Parts: sequence; structure tokens; C-alpha cells
Amino acid sequence: MIPALMPTYNRADLAFERGEGAWLWNSDGRRFLDFGAGIATSSLGHGHPHLTKVIAEQAAKVMHVSNLYRVPQAEELAARHVAASFADSVFFCNSGAEANEGMVKAVRKYHAETGHPERFHMICFEGAFHGRTLAMLSATGNAKYLAGFGPPVQGFDHVPFGNMNAVRDAIGPQTAGIMIEPVQGEGGVRPADLRFLRELRAVCDEYGLLLALDEVQTGMGRSGKLWAHQWAGIEPDVMSSAKGIGGGFPLGAILAKEKVAKHLKPGTHGTTYGGGPLACAAGNAVLDVVLAPGFLDQVDGVARLLWRGLLDLAQKHPTVIEGVQGAGLLLGLKLRPEVNNGEMQAAAVVEGLLTVAAGMNVLRLAPPLIITEAEVAEALRLLDRTCLRLTPSASQVAAK
Repeated sequence: MIPALMPTYNRADLAFERGEGAWLWNSDGRRFLDFGAGIATSSLGHGHPHLTKVIAEQAAKVMHVSNLYRVPQAEELAARHVAASFADSVFFCNSGAEANEGMVKAVRKYHAETGHPERFHMICFEGAFHGRTLAMLSATGNAKYLAGFGPPVQGFDHVPFGNMNAVRDAIGPQTAGIMIEPVQGEGGVRPADLRFLRELRAVCDEYGLLLALDEVQTGMGRSGKLWAHQWAGIEPDVMSSAKGIGGGFPLGAILAKEKVAKHLKPGTHGTTYGGGPLACAAGNAVLDVVLAPGFLDQVDGVARLLWRGLLDLAQKHPTVIEGVQGAGLLLGLKLRPEVNNGEMQAAAVVEGLLTVAAGMNVLRLAPPLIITEAEVAEALRLLDRTCLRLTPSASQVAAK
């Protein structure tokens, strides 16, 4: 018999009852250090006093009114994001896939309204992940995710990640823009070279294309700056955000320059839940914390500490870890071919550490932004024990 909850996930046999900071407790009372953060979503950790207080107070007033009416919380949140970013205007939705879908619509609409409706193709990258809607599966381009859902949606051309020559070769009369994650999360926690991001900005300017950044996983302080593209010193034309933007409450956003945003007029795009009072109250609470003086400096410092610790771990366990990659608090352990990331994820759970598997046999680490140096030290200790569990024995090495 099929379970009542549709079996679309291979869920671990863990159920959590409460959380505090970077820690979660399951129904048996066991404590786990959370270095997954709900897949880089619980940016302020669990039970953050300011975030939970704001959500509770707003829920007691009004949760939903629809976008038929003004939503002051959304107006405030949009103004704060504009003040802190490249953007001139913001559209709020519910998820990363929706934000990416709306971002592609915005790029296509820009070209249609400026006299080039034939320009609707996006250059995307191998290893990308942009969401699970039909169009975003096509933007992702992963054959495994597309299988069984009919022909891909037109308009997405894929090139190797980081290959500027391939990007230039792919540009044609139908090209509208370039869509890229500053760090590929699902695709193996692979960071784009900062020079490559600058070159993408330059080639978009050269050919009249729009640069569309998917910062669903990398944004909201995860890189040590508010947005990961700021490390490259560039600005996109349009950008998607979600995950950490609401601190765990469902919230997504499209941030755009005026030249793009002005073409999304009434009736061209919409949402029932997006930008509601409760979600935007949560978004404002997250910004209160992330934009506070010194917070992002603290994230950057702790991230560098974790990075150095992971490098030491890789040196100590060369039969398990091949390398360390990523940026900020979105880091990955590239594992040896004989070590499966799913097995390592399960072994880490046994030790009391929660992580997330990623593509290309990478174990992803995306802890809450509020982690302390002591919690980094504890995570490294638990990872060390995890590696020992997976280190081949002398007899196994001799047999090979």
C-alpha cells in the first residue's frame, strides 16, 4: 500500500521535535548538530528568539490577505532589499523554483518589450540546479530529473561550467541571457571563478544580454557577503533568492534593475501567497539580524575557520576525502570514488552530525549562519569520527 504521504523522498528515519540554534533534538531526545540547515534554509538556526517572536506576533494579527491589497510588510521588505543591493524593484513569491521561473519570464519579457521577441533562449550550465517545475527542470538540464516528464521546455542551452569559450560559442540571435549560480549547490558545491563571473557580466554587456543570477542557495549572507556575486564586484540585471531569505519560512524573491522590472506590468505575473504579511514579517526579521553591524564579518570569519579545519581533515583522511570546495558557509567535501556520499551522510548521522549529499559525490555542509567557533570545532570532531568509520581497513587495502 502506498503511504498517505506521497513517497517522493527517501527520508532518513529521523523526526525532530525541537531545535535551538544549530542543534536539533529528535523524538528519542538525542541531540544533533545541524550542518544542513534544512538545505541552506534555516539561516538563523532553530528557535531564533527575534524571528520566532516576529512570526508569532504577525500570525496573531493577520497572515494572508492576497495581493489584491497593499501589504505594508512586503513594501518595507522590498525597500530594504533595494537599499542593500543592486536592485530597483522586488517581486516576492514562495520558493526558489518560482523565483527562477519568474526571473526567466522577466528576461524574456524584457526582450519582447524592447523589440526582440525572438530572444528567449537562456544559456545555462552543466551541473546546475534551478528547481523542479517543468521549465526549471529544463533549465537544470539533468536527464535524470527530466525522465518521464515529456519533452523539455524550449529555450535553455547548456554549456560546461566555467568555460568562457563555450559561452561565446553558444550566443546566437535567439539568446536572451545567461543564468548561473555563483556556487552550484546541488551540482557539487562548485564555485564559479570570480574572473568567470566578471567575464559573464562583460559578455552580456557586449551582446545586449541580461545576466540572471540564481542566488537561491548562495544568498542572504551565506557567502560572507549579503550576495555571493558581490565577491566578484559585479551586478546582475536580475536575481533570484529564496531559502535563507525567510529563515525557514517559505519566501522567495526576484530582485531586478528598473530596466527589467518595469516590463512586468499588472497581469503579466502573479502569486496568491507570495509577499504575504507573515512571510514578509519573517523576511524583515531575518534582515534585522543579517544586516546588523558585524554579523556578516562574523559569518566570514567562522566560514574561514571551518574551511581551514576541513583542509586539515582532508589531509588527515586522504583515503576518504579528495578535496574541499565551495565558498563561505556553503562548503563541500569531495569524496574519493570508493567512498559514497550517501554512506558518509548516514555515518555522520550516527555520530550526531546532519549534512546534505550533493552531486559529483560531494558531502555538503551548509550550517546556520549563527554557528560559533565552538560548534565548528565540534563539527570537525564529528567529521573526523565519521571519516574513521569510512577509512578502509588494512585488509581491504591489501585485497585491492
